[in-house]
Amino acid sequence: MATKIRLQRFGKKGKPFFHVVVADSRSPRDGKFIERLGSYNPNTNPATIEINFEKTLDWVNKGAQPTDTARAILSYKGVLYKKHLEGGVKKGALTAEQADAKFEQWLAAKGGQIEGKKDSLSASKEEAKKAALAAEAKKNADRAAAIALKNAPVAEEVVEEEVVAEEAPAAEAATEEVVAETPAAETTEEETKEEA
Repeated sequence: MATKIRLQRFGKKGKPFFHVVVADSRSPRDGKFIERLGSYNPNTNPATIEINFEKTLDWVNKGAQPTDTARAILSYKGVLYKKHLEGGVKKGALTAEQADAKFEQWLAAKGGQIEGKKDSLSASKEEAKKAALAAEAKKNADRAAAIALKNAPVAEEVVEEEVVAEEAPAAEAATEEVVAETPAAETTEEETKEEA
């Protein structure tokens, strides 16, 4: 029986979640499996991978073939590197202590890379948050300036209306005086014509 280490899909549409399983190569993707080795969640950044390292290493040593994605996951967690080092110990190229030291060194470097990625992601998230706050503050300041500008002419118009209202009775009085003077002027012209 040919065994494969592969992923079983779970989760809803657009939010996949996978179980890493050992299954017969003839069984369907989400069908019967032999043993569950862990889980893989690609929805988080970086992706969350939980693997039972010893069981997975045991199945890889027994000859279970990982699929492409499962191979990438096992490589990321160091299962394939550990298998490689154990092969070197069996051939006599390395001692067990040297292999363990190399693996621990690799784990420390990998942990540093993961922490660096998490730090850069959190820093970029903080920068994006600060930029959004600055943009919002600028937008609020522009909005306040626009409102102040809008309210300022309204106050001047009220003052102008009051001035116009005060000038209107004076203007009406002036027109009444002009109207009153006009008939008198006409009568004087008529009188001058009659006299002539």
